Amino acid sequence: MGAYRTVMVGTDGSESSLAAVERAARLAADSEAELVVACAYAPMRGHELVAAQDQLGAEAYQVVGSAPAESTLRIARDRARAQGADKVRTVAVEDEPVAALTRLAQEVSADLLVVGNRGLRSLAGRILGSVPADIARKAPLDVLIVHTT
Repeated sequence: MGAYRTVMVGTDGSESSLAAVERAARLAADSEAELVVACAYAPMRGHELVAAQDQLGAEAYQVVGSAPAESTLRIARDRARAQGADKVRTVAVEDEPVAALTRLAQEVSADLLVVGNRGLRSLAGRILGSVPADIARKAPLDVLIVHTT
């Protein structure tokens, strides 16, 4: 058994975050650990939702509830399994990414939290904060920031 029992990774469906999922899956496989793949989401509401539904028509289900997160998690789960991770759990969490990931990591007793580095060096990330930088500061566990960009 490796050093980690539960490895958690956050994904938003971007190629960068899916690269982090793949790295986390390899780590989990090497450690014979469970891999928890998480996707934070914020469903649209009010005027924003009505406008999106008008534009999307039959595809409007994608902006209500967790449907986009569930689709993202299916893709991430498949990529994780392709990297050798046997024990993969997916979780959609309604909240902003940093709060969702740090809270869920504690709930699942994760030993390691993996995120991609997208936004870490961007101007917006420097001014507004980035998910990987905020996770590294706030998470009460080991954090691996994977170079994905």
